[in-house]
Amino acid sequence: MSGSEIARMAKEELTGLTGMEPDTVSGMRHDDEGWHVTVEMIELKRIPPSSDMLESYEVLLDEDGEILSYQRIRRYTRGETMELEPAGEKRGA
Repeated sequence: MSGSEIARMAKEELTGLTGMEPDTVSGMRHDDEGWHVTVEMIELKRIPPSSDMLESYEVLLDEDGEILSYQRIRRYTRGETMELEPAGEKRGA
């Protein structure tokens, strides 16, 4: 399966499991466990849209696109900024 097919399946499966609308796929990688996909889901739409409540989910799919596990890893407002850590660095290190 291609990466775009895996991303589409992750969004569709999460929609069915959570009842929320997907916003975007913000990350994806493949390793021995399968496909790890990070999907941003819209928990609550607000006005203005910059105040929407979003949730990030880490989804693990097998080679056939079936969900093996998923977990919410973050809840935030759309307008919230977050500093990313440089690759390989950990907090408190």
